[in-house]
Amino acid sequence: MLEHDVQSHYGRLEKMTDLVAMWEVALSDGIHKIEFEHGTTSGKRVIYVDGKEIIRIDWMFKLVGKETFPVGASQTKATINIDAVSGFAYEYTLDINGKSLKKYMENRSKTTNTWVLHLDGEDCRVVLEKDTMDVWCNGRNMETAGEFVDDGTETHFSIGNHDCCIKAVSSGKRREGIIHTLIVDEREIPESTE
Repeated sequence: MLEHDVQSHYGRLEKMTDLVAMWEVALSDGIHKIEFEHGTTSGKRVIYVDGKEIIRIDWMFKLVGKETFPVGASQTKATINIDAVSGFAYEYTLDINGKSLKKYMENRSKTTNTWVLHLDGEDCRVVLEKDTMDVWCNGRNMETAGEFVDDGTETHFSIGNHDCCIKAVSSGKRREGIIHTLIVDEREIPESTE
């Protein structure tokens, strides 16, 4: 059994000798790892998302261009751009939903809140999409119940046997807008930055 594990691991390493770029993309359903192989003599292009091969082109005359593919449960559009920098040097950039990864992540920090907590021996990543009020936990879109309360709204859901609530209250300041707070078992969870 051990020999098989070593061979399969070695085979994966051997396959990825043309690995030129790797990105981690935080989406509502989790953090996805994107790896890109580019054979600069054959034009080969291979894209892996979370270790799974999703695109393979073994030979291509054109060495520059782009490859578009879906990422995550919401099938978010990702595009790898391949540009010649000089001579035989190439630059690889990743766009998410038509924006550079940096711009996408900046915008995402305005449209989502993320909390990471430890429950029942397991790390939980809870994401609130502010525009839809969808709540995700470890890649699952959670069933929620919303209610209006005196000072704002509460969105209730459960993680295992734990009662969870995201409170939304006005900050009273126009520039800050609404403040979202996650409460699990009557304990406030600090927001995390990704």
